[in-house]
Parts: sequence; C-alpha cells; structure tokens
Amino acid sequence: MSGRVCTSILQRASSYTLTLSSPTAPFQYTHSVASPCSQPRPAHQCNYSSWGSCRSDRLCLTGEETGNWPHGRRPLSTRQDLDFQLSRVQINSILRSNEQIVSVPEFDGRGLSAVRKFESNQLAANTPNEDRRSAATCLQSKGMLFGVFDGHGGWACAQAVSERLLYYAAVAMMSKQSLEELENGMEHGRAVPPILQWYKHHADFNYRESASLYIDHLRVFWQELLDSEEHGEGMSPLDALECSFKRLDADISLEAQVPLCNDLMKSTAIQVAFAGSTACVAHVGTDRIHVANAGDCRAVLGVLEEDGSWSALPLSQDHNTQNQAEVEQIKSKHPPSERDTVVTDDRLLGILMPLRAFGDVRFKWSLELQQSILASLESGVDLDSLNLYQYTPPNYLTPPYLDVAPEITHHKLRPQDRFLILGTDGLWDELGNEEAVRLVGEHLSGIHLQAPVSPSERQMKLGQMHELLLKRQARASPALDTNAATHLIRHALGTGEYGELSQERLATMLALPEDLARMYRDDITATVVYLNSDLARPQHS
Repeated sequence: MSGRVCTSILQRASSYTLTLSSPTAPFQYTHSVASPCSQPRPAHQCNYSSWGSCRSDRLCLTGEETGNWPHGRRPLSTRQDLDFQLSRVQINSILRSNEQIVSVPEFDGRGLSAVRKFESNQLAANTPNEDRRSAATCLQSKGMLFGVFDGHGGWACAQAVSERLLYYAAVAMMSKQSLEELENGMEHGRAVPPILQWYKHHADFNYRESASLYIDHLRVFWQELLDSEEHGEGMSPLDALECSFKRLDADISLEAQVPLCNDLMKSTAIQVAFAGSTACVAHVGTDRIHVANAGDCRAVLGVLEEDGSWSALPLSQDHNTQNQAEVEQIKSKHPPSERDTVVTDDRLLGILMPLRAFGDVRFKWSLELQQSILASLESGVDLDSLNLYQYTPPNYLTPPYLDVAPEITHHKLRPQDRFLILGTDGLWDELGNEEAVRLVGEHLSGIHLQAPVSPSERQMKLGQMHELLLKRQARASPALDTNAATHLIRHALGTGEYGELSQERLATMLALPEDLARMYRDDITATVVYLNSDLARPQHS
C-alpha cells in the first residue's frame, strides 16, 4: 500500500463538512475488562492546574519551576524534610490499584498469536493522572495494538488519543471489502462488524459526550479509504501507523475549529486540541513488530542471550533535545534568524520538552486562529477550568513549530525476543533500558545472574567489598509482585544506593501529598508484552 493514499486523504481532511446524523447505536465495539489484582483507591476529583505546576518537566511558562534539578524534579530529601510513612500493605495497595494482567489465546480462529499475555500498570503523580494506555486485538485484520500516551497541559489530549488512535490504525489496515461491510452497516442502521477487541481496566473511561463526533470522523476516514483505488487489501502496519497518527491529529485540529452541536462537545474539542500528548504505539504481528513513536515515550525489546543474560534493543528514539538530530531537523524548518530561539533551555521555544506531539495547537496554529477559537467559547466559560490560557510562546514567528509525524521502526521477531516494554517517560526517567529489561527478564525467569568477581574487584578494600556484596545481594532479592509492570514501577521509585529495594524510600515517594508528588516524580505507565517465541523458531517437517 503506497503512502500516496494517506497523503491525499490528509490533504482532503480539512475540506469535508462534519455531520452528526450517523447512527451510533449499531456501532458496538467488542470490549474485555481485565480483573485487577486489588481494589483501587477512590478516584480523585478532577482539578486542573496551570501548565507550570501541572507538568513542570514538560511545559514551563516561567522557567522557575524546575530550577537545576535533574528531570525537572527536586532531589529526594531525607526524613529531616519529609516524614511520610506507609505500611507494606498500604504500599502494595497503592502500587497495585491499576494493575492489569491479560492472557491472550494462542489461536483466535484466524491464526496463531505472537502475544502470550501482557501486564500493565500505572502510578499517578499528577492529579488527575495525565498518562493513558491502550491495548486491543485487531478483529478485521491481524495482530494486536498496544499504546502508551503521556499528556501535558492536562489529560484531555492523552485521553482522546488513547480512545481513538488504535481505531484509526486498525481501520487503515482493513481491506476494502471489510470497509464496505462497515459502511453498509452504518448506512442502513444495522450492527456493524467489531473493529477491535479492547482490553480495558475497570477504572478506564471514555469521552461519552464526544462519542458521536469521534465515530463520524472515523467514518469519514474509512469512506475516503473506500474512494481510493489503491487501498485494496489495506495498508501495511507501517503505512497504517504513519497515516493514523497524522490523520487523527488533523481531526483533533479540525474538531476545535468547526461548529459543533453543543457547548460541552465544543469545549471538550478545544481542550483536547490545546492540550498535548506524546504517543508510542506498537503493532505486534505474527512475525514482526512495528513501533510508531512521537515524543519521549519509549519501546524496548527484551532479548535473551545465549549465555542466559538479558540485553535491551530499543525500538524507538526519544524526540527531545537529547536527540541532536531531532533538534537540527526542527531548526532546519525555520529561518536562520530563529536558529537560537527555536530550541532554548532544552525546550521547544523554551516551553515544551517533547519535540513531537498530538494536539498542542499553541505550537501549530497561527496566533490569529488561536485567539479566534478561544474567543468563540461561550462568554461564561472559565478558561482556567479547561486548562486554557491566553498565552503566546516567545519568538512565535513562523509556525508550525511542532508536528506529530511518527518515527517508525520495524523488527522481525526472533526466538530470543521474549518481551516488549512500552513506557511513558516517567519510567525511563528512573530506569535505563538495560536495567528495565534485566528487571523484567529476571522476574520472568526467576534467575538472577551474577558476573564473576573480576581481578580488580579481588583487590578491593573491605569497605568496597562490602558494598559489592550489598549490590549482589540486592539483585538476588525475590520479586514481590506477580505483575512485571508493577515490579518495574516498584524498582523505579524504591531502588536504594546499592540497587536494593528501600522500603523507606518507596514509602516516602508514595506518601507525598498531591502538591509535592509532582516535584519528585512523574506519572508512570508501563506495559510488558510477552511474545510467543515459538512462532519465530524455524519449522522443520
């Protein structure tokens, strides 16, 4: 499938008229809810804070929130400053309240699954949590889709993208025949074939008031695919992922500009567009993985080496100022006179840390369009309550400065490829790729390999040898969690000086009040996808 189809569809995306007359009742989606391992805490009431305080590591209006602390957060203080203690039972309850474990049937009636099971978890630092996650099986094409989404400027954009992006990708991979069945069902008010089987945590929710709008835009997308002579058997996973990212972002932008049927839907659409979200989505097919990434979420493959050790294979690159090629690419799109202002203080225009994202129209639209859209809201609407502010980024001269075009990698599965970790940047701020893979690999195998004592280590003094023994002892500690994602989060927040799990440190990090938690840690989302390595083995007759 050529990328020309997607390009032509995107060019037409802003020209169609939106209607809300399509029947939504027949549009039923298959939905599975995984049982959590423990009861969740009562949900916090949603209160919206300003850009600076809500996501101090990603959006900065004054430059004063983050100081010189690593990752934009204050260093963890001692009990002289903080004295918050939780019991082991309380710690486990907090850590496990958003757990999800789903086993996938080996054969689903259409073929063997490359996924055996997946485990996922989330831990909030913001109130409410600005991270989202998604997982679903494609029912009209092959493979499974997994995504993690990191919101900023509020949770609105991450919420919308987590609900919608997997549908766009799945529709793009559907054959023309399947799309015709979908359209005929919608046209005649009949039940339509389900597109995805979702795996939801019971605490997940959807934008119910915007469901008809979202279905209408998805329908227009598949209608344009039907009109294309090139669509045929559907897009490849690579083309589908690229097209779905771009098309959904175009729809988010359009929805904030067109008249809608009620004020709530209108304000939600504007809130989604002005907030932002990074995204990392993986399509796991029978023999290969495709990963599409925009922003600083990350996908890392866990590989079991011949000697029994674990190694990490990154399947994405972070799009932030640590990626010099990304910085140069952005600077090349603007006049030489802006070379010193496009990226300053390790942020886009001195404000935004991720350099690719959904939404964030404040970095994409002209100033005139931004002011016009905000002015179109009802006079009684409180902009602060929607996380909307009359603010112009400095040196905003030649927009757009930001786009969502994903960087896509693909990897052919091998017998030694055992699992895939998807995580938002809150996880990777605390753990490196190799450490995360080692933690999951040893959690999976129950084997903790220790390297032989080197000649230099044999010359250590007694104090140094004691430190080495503590580190080795820490690595051999038994896992406390059955869920590997929880295991990662526990170690991300509770690892002490020698690699040991510090109950005191973990208790302090989890007991921080809402107004302090965001200064020490970020929202964390982790999904571990276990692969069916037998599928990648050579078949002998």
